[in-house]
Amino acid sequence: MNTARELAQLANELLRCRETPDYALALNGLQVDNRAPVTRIAAAVDCSQRTIRGAIDAGANLLVVHHGLFWGGLQPLTGAHLERVRLLLEHDVALYSAHLPLDAHETFGNSALLARELGLAPAGGFARYQTVFCGVQGTADLATADLVTACDAFAHRHGGQAIASTMDPGRRTHRWAVVTGAGVNGDTMREAVDCELDTIITGEGPHWSAVDAAEKELVIVYAGHYATETTGVRALAEWLATRAGVPWSFVAAPTGL
Repeated sequence: MNTARELAQLANELLRCRETPDYALALNGLQVDNRAPVTRIAAAVDCSQRTIRGAIDAGANLLVVHHGLFWGGLQPLTGAHLERVRLLLEHDVALYSAHLPLDAHETFGNSALLARELGLAPAGGFARYQTVFCGVQGTADLATADLVTACDAFAHRHGGQAIASTMDPGRRTHRWAVVTGAGVNGDTMREAVDCELDTIITGEGPHWSAVDAAEKELVIVYAGHYATETTGVRALAEWLATRAGVPWSFVAAPTGL
């Protein structure tokens, strides 16, 4: 049977964690080790008391997440932070986290998987961060309203909803991009204009992005930060479970965002 450390090494190699740049607080890789061999894997978007308890209730002793323990920065082991760590240690649950390596991966990445789930075929990268692309882009010819409906159906399956910025009736999407999570910012808006995109699908964005979108002949579909980042951890957990010969399950814990 595989240990959490062995499975983490497989995931690190698959996702190219060492070569992929990321924010310092992501701390990609095995964040908490355990003692026993892995017998079941759980996946979740975030590391929280709710998802850790969900993993424990499912009988998992390896939890794979997109957002790990340390997004709050350096903090004392007290209160809610201590309770997360205590739950992991007392129940011998290992924790593995992958942030941008999971966003950027061409097969297991959140953006690529979401695009394919929406019936879109990625043909290139989008949303460049240093040496990697966190999103994907491609071409299509479909009614933008139909794409919004597909995004909303996806979001509803994960406890959310999709909202689109202002668009004209009968509008069609020809050049699109998908970048999950908080994917819309000044850099990605400029990149969208440079790439002559007309539609961006993302998780969430600032209010001004919807205002600017109308003036740049863009439509932005905000499908939920949480919902758009459910695909990668699912795919990674299934891949690891297949190699380890153990079952896996997803812990749903929508945030409302």
